[in-house]
Amino acid sequence: MKFSYNWLQDLVVKKLPKPERLAELLPMHSFEVNSVEKIGHDWLIDIDVLPNRASDCFSHLGIARESAIITGTELKTERGQLKEDNNLKAKDFITVEVKDKKACPRYTARVVLDVKVEPSPRFIQERLEVCGLRPINNIVDIANYVMLETGQPLHAFDAGKLTGSKIIVRFAKHEEKILTLDDIKYDLDRDILVIADDKIPVAIAGIKGGKGPEIDKKTRIVVIESANFNPKIIRRGSKKIDLKTDASLRFEYGLDPNLTEFAVNRAACLMQDIAEGKVAKGLVDSYSHKFFPRRIILDVDYIERLLGVKIPQSEIFRILKSLGFKVSQMSKAKIKIEIPTGRMDISLPEDLIEEIGRIYGYEKIPSLLPSATLSLPERNDLIFWEDFSKRILKELGLTEVYNYSFISEKLKDTLNYKDTEIIEIENPVSAEQKYLRPSLIPNLLNNLRNNTRHFSDIRIFELGKIFKNGKILEEKRMLTGAILRKETKSASEIFIELKGTIDSLLNQLGISNIWYDFYKPTPEESKRTFWQIRKSAEIKVDQTEIGFLGEISSRILDELKISEKLVFFEVDFEKLAKLCSEEHEFRPLSRYPSAIRDLAILVPRNILVEEVLNIIDAAGGEVVRDVDLFDLYEGEELPEGKKNLAFHIIYQAQDRTLNSAEIDKTHQKIVKALEENKDWEVRK
Repeated sequence: MKFSYNWLQDLVVKKLPKPERLAELLPMHSFEVNSVEKIGHDWLIDIDVLPNRASDCFSHLGIARESAIITGTELKTERGQLKEDNNLKAKDFITVEVKDKKACPRYTARVVLDVKVEPSPRFIQERLEVCGLRPINNIVDIANYVMLETGQPLHAFDAGKLTGSKIIVRFAKHEEKILTLDDIKYDLDRDILVIADDKIPVAIAGIKGGKGPEIDKKTRIVVIESANFNPKIIRRGSKKIDLKTDASLRFEYGLDPNLTEFAVNRAACLMQDIAEGKVAKGLVDSYSHKFFPRRIILDVDYIERLLGVKIPQSEIFRILKSLGFKVSQMSKAKIKIEIPTGRMDISLPEDLIEEIGRIYGYEKIPSLLPSATLSLPERNDLIFWEDFSKRILKELGLTEVYNYSFISEKLKDTLNYKDTEIIEIENPVSAEQKYLRPSLIPNLLNNLRNNTRHFSDIRIFELGKIFKNGKILEEKRMLTGAILRKETKSASEIFIELKGTIDSLLNQLGISNIWYDFYKPTPEESKRTFWQIRKSAEIKVDQTEIGFLGEISSRILDELKISEKLVFFEVDFEKLAKLCSEEHEFRPLSRYPSAIRDLAILVPRNILVEEVLNIIDAAGGEVVRDVDLFDLYEGEELPEGKKNLAFHIIYQAQDRTLNSAEIDKTHQKIVKALEENKDWEVRK
């Protein structure tokens, strides 16, 4: 979140420390500063505000309050005086109707007349630019300015362009459309909340304003919207139309409904002073279920027990009052605190004690060794690497599934398992659970088949035990995953993506020397294998085979009535766990920029990708940092017996910035080396 240092300074009574020093103090009180940068006469301070403080600290006022507490000053109380014109009444110019009070708990509007739409004063333009917003005109800029100052998003409508002088907050109708201020048309549906006039939507609620009632030089009457929306509704609408804005970001984390009035009055006051407008008397306010401050009873002794340090009551009172809490003494041991509605993160006594501790200073709390001795349990490596692998796969976008350890007789026959290699249960619960599963793949196939009706993109994995019958009963852990994507016609794209997932997993597990070998089943295995011949590979580490990656046999897919191509991986987790290591080799990052060039090459279908990669690496030398295969195509448009491979080649040096001539020279060297093979053609 970007903040203007001059703006923060303008909000407090005494002078703040210099920007660099303020950036050092804020992290001591739970605010991480990403960067401090001088911009013109101002300083940009980029602060990482956690979501729990979005309701008050996604604003200059919130950060100014925190800065004031840290540096021993206080907020200014004088922010301009609003003067209403008693001859003009807001309700005569606009009416507000909220159809769904849960979707919009509060809608507050003010009317400002006879405005002069001009460029904003220089100080407003400079502060907006520091915070990453483009100045437009004084009315729009004031709405943005107040949002950045108070945290409450606002929107300004030209009242003359609102049909029926009416604002209706409702959900969009089926196939309704809107043209937004940036000239982009969006298709709406019944899940998206809109602001409408008597005829059409004029804004996507909490996200973006519409083109219709925009402010222009002819605008004379302005309606200022200051509303509070349900975070879930805004988050859902933003995701559905794929549009994130400064306003939607704030609404998604939740805002104080009582902030709407403060913000709209601040905006009206600025328009009165800067745009020479007349403020109509009164608010047009829909606020059915009022949001009142919470009250918490705090035990003073509990503060000492939880923090481990005794803080004088006078200091506790000072800290709480400086944070804007109302404090009253109930008894010697108990105090009552009224929480401002803007502090939505405070709901428990422990939350208050945390606030006391961070303002008092964690560095003042002495470090004490625990009085008890704890003996750690013996580490179970298999469980450790299981949890670690699951976490990696979830971070890579896969969803973990849990299936029963059984399969049905129908699946057993479909997969051609012999009775001698599968374990039958003597007293099965049902026909669907007659055999112990010899692989994780059958149940994952069922998962994918059942979910294709509801999802077009499925990425799942399972880590569990399988059971095989042979000379001895075998029980071991396997890790299996799959990707199904309806909109992707080429299984090779999914193959490449899943290969990248495996590479990332193994690398993070500290395993190197990973390579892939063609899977060459025996004639007997080829009748019963899960894998599509010539479209599957063995996953190897050094010379140890640890699993398989490839397309599922079309015979199995046909029998299960699955029309989509499926790509799976299956890894023997017990072999994998023995190869895992917590030691990782550190390779220093280059300080110099990289450049990416793409290269496409036609090769015979029997050529391995690895052969092409080896030639690129050998010809490119040290300046080729990485080569990624991003497309493999085998289609009718290509010459017979050929396939097209497309690579990203990343050029980067450790000791200098590569210029275009060097990159071109190396790239041509690679092309020449590839074309030395007569049957290979680099596509230009």
